[in-house]
Amino acid sequence: MALPLYDSQPARRVPWVTYLLVAANVLVFLLTPMAHFATWYGENEVRQCKAAQFTMEYGAVPKELTTGEQQPMPANIAHECGPSTFTKSPWTSAFTSMFLHSSWLHLLGNLVVLFVVGMGVEDRLGRLRYLLSYLFFGLVAVYGFAYTSPDSNVPLIGASGAIAGVLGAYLVLNPRGRIVSWVAPVIFVRLPVWVVLGYWFVLQWFSLGDKESNVAYVAHIYGFVSGMLFAFLARRAGASRGIAALSRG
Repeated sequence: MALPLYDSQPARRVPWVTYLLVAANVLVFLLTPMAHFATWYGENEVRQCKAAQFTMEYGAVPKELTTGEQQPMPANIAHECGPSTFTKSPWTSAFTSMFLHSSWLHLLGNLVVLFVVGMGVEDRLGRLRYLLSYLFFGLVAVYGFAYTSPDSNVPLIGASGAIAGVLGAYLVLNPRGRIVSWVAPVIFVRLPVWVVLGYWFVLQWFSLGDKESNVAYVAHIYGFVSGMLFAFLARRAGASRGIAALSRG
């Protein structure tokens, strides 16, 4: 797997929204029991129970999203940690789940990719439209995953669905770009963006049948496709405005 490290396309403005999203994800993670940073969650088995309950409360549970009703705590968690003591609104978990991560590795892997490609997409879409599109990609990924597995009670967490949308948008908005990627411990290569992202998408597609993986590949696909479609529409709208301006001139 090639990990993107650097975008060859210079940004024309400071990518404040990308910085904000990176900072928000880090801050939220530090405040969760999964970070092993906040001491108020306790230690060992107590913290593990808190992490499981926290994930159920703020993660996106497919059956909750498709039915609109909060589901009971899974039997194994209830047996080990006790019954649920929270009330949640399923639709809000579609947003909160985008800012939760299961580990430092999960967090850093997502944020490196967001930092590399997010700046270029923000530069081309503008700050407000980029922020709204990021949230939109995340919602498409979450609900796409939910309706693909409507009876699942396994919560979905992570920013990867929204980031997959940013990847799709980047491919459309900067198809001739190049990305410096890390492919081995001491090997760094500068590859065309369509090679890096095309390989990534194919990998997600062929990983759909991996029942033992806890990665939501189908959410990545929904996010990536929504990002491409949005960028196509945004590019066409921009071209139309440019033609209209020329005709008025």
